[in-house]
Amino acid sequence: MSAEENPANGVPATPAGPQPEPLRFFGTTWVDHSRGYAARRLGVAVGSLAAAAAACFVLRFAYQGLQIAAVGGFVSLLVVVMFAVCSALAFGHTWGSFSTRPDPARQSSLRGLLSIGFVGSLLAYFFRSLTEAPGEKLHRAEYEQAREEYDRRVTRRSGNPSRKRRRRDT
Repeated sequence: MSAEENPANGVPATPAGPQPEPLRFFGTTWVDHSRGYAARRLGVAVGSLAAAAAACFVLRFAYQGLQIAAVGGFVSLLVVVMFAVCSALAFGHTWGSFSTRPDPARQSSLRGLLSIGFVGSLLAYFFRSLTEAPGEKLHRAEYEQAREEYDRRVTRRSGNPSRKRRRRDT
């Protein structure tokens, strides 16, 4: 029986201290890169690139629908520019959210723009998953900081016995 196992039911006990926050598609495998981490990263890269390609294919049909409807060159140009700008902004926002926590108020105000520029978000996922799990760097920094604070707090509580003052008996 291991030290972390609960003797009552044989279920592993939860270790003390802060726990890592799970990432979408990766769970907590990003902590030690175990249990198929590389395969998951490859799957996220392939999946996000395939989804972006499929989305571009669907957008091409939408553009052809505008051409068939003969709405004019100006409207077609506006639609193309709108998707390009929204995709670029969504890429930048998604890429930035991998290194800093996004502001919830700003996130909700950009929801429409991000949904129009979903191709940019998918491409950000693809490019980030080539180097790490999307968001891993941010979560790792937060987790290590929480572990350090926890270790300092535990050390301060227990203290170094050699530095403790001894009571004098009078």
